[in-house]
Parts: sequence; C-alpha cells; structure tokens
Amino acid sequence: MALERSEVEKIAHLARLGLNEDDLPRTTETLNNILGLIDRMQAVDITGIEPLAHPLETSQRLRADAVTETNQRDAYQAIAPAVEDGLYLVPRVIE
Repeated sequence: MALERSEVEKIAHLARLGLNEDDLPRTTETLNNILGLIDRMQAVDITGIEPLAHPLETSQRLRADAVTETNQRDAYQAIAPAVEDGLYLVPRVIE
C-alpha cells in the first residue's frame, strides 16, 4: 500500500501537523517505507511460533516475601480522629 501526496496532506491535516511543501515528499517517502516494512513483516509465516513475553526470555528476580518492619499500627492510629477494630473510620461520602 503506497500513500499519495494528497493522502499524506489529509493525514497531516487530521493530525494537526504543519508540513511545508518541502517536507511533503520526504514525509510521503518515509511513510511509504514504514508501510512497506509492515507489509513485509505481515508476509512472514509465523505458524508454530509462540509469542514472547519478553524478547530476552529472562525471569524476574524477586525478593523473599519476608516481614522486615515491625507493626506500628497502634502508633499510627493513636493520632487518628476515629478508629474502630484497627480500621480508620471516615465520613460517609456516597449515600
């Protein structure tokens, strides 16, 4: 699929791009190159190929799920205006 100059002008107008007359041929060529690359990529047979979650097939290093801080809930809730059973009470917003 190749774009014509008029189509590039319309796309530029819709995208609110201010292209000069000098920029139109280069922009048209660039967009046609991009569309040509997409056509070549779509022509590749990919049957039997599993999609990758990450191009390097690496696994994420995770830290150990261990408690590293002491429980300070009582100290934090001591200054709260309203607390009940370890929960902060807030005014009702939705009726």
